[in-house]
Amino acid sequence: MRVAVVGATGLIGSAVAAALAERHEVVRGSRSAGVRVDIGDASSIERFLGEVGPFDAVVCCAGRPRWGPMTDLAAADYLGSLHEKLLGQILLTKLAIPHLRDGGVIVLTAGLLARHAIAGSTAAATVNAALEGFVRAAALEMPRGSRVVVVSPGWVGDPGTDSRPRTPAWQVARAYVEAIEGDANGTAISVGRM
Repeated sequence: MRVAVVGATGLIGSAVAAALAERHEVVRGSRSAGVRVDIGDASSIERFLGEVGPFDAVVCCAGRPRWGPMTDLAAADYLGSLHEKLLGQILLTKLAIPHLRDGGVIVLTAGLLARHAIAGSTAAATVNAALEGFVRAAALEMPRGSRVVVVSPGWVGDPGTDSRPRTPAWQVARAYVEAIEGDANGTAISVGRM
């Protein structure tokens, strides 16, 4: 399969690209390396898809919500989270469909914060829950036998700087491989813990 991985230079994205490259042709895209793409910019998404398409799968590991106590976050923090992580992945899904081969799959990234929030995660929890809802609804409209799935990982952090329980990136990457090679549609694949 030919798979485009957006956000391929991040902690999760690089692990996903490496895991997929074992059995698939992977096209890596990010803001800083590979084929340039910024999911916060619709024209950048369109250019990326035009350059790399057609493909059998698109994976998005990009988009960062804002963190901090609810009372410290400004409206711009919430809007930034919605614009980049939520709307960016929605636009990527919508714009990828014409470039997706019949029976293809789009895999997005949310997080367990959608169902297991922690202090300081109001923006992230909101966006992650919205992504899970989007995938449930979008699956009903996917054309030509194609699918859409969201992976919701637990905390994937740096063991040297973070004391929370974390999920290894390689373990999270296996969930993306499962989403691509399996038959799930309209569901969230949870992996790890918070």
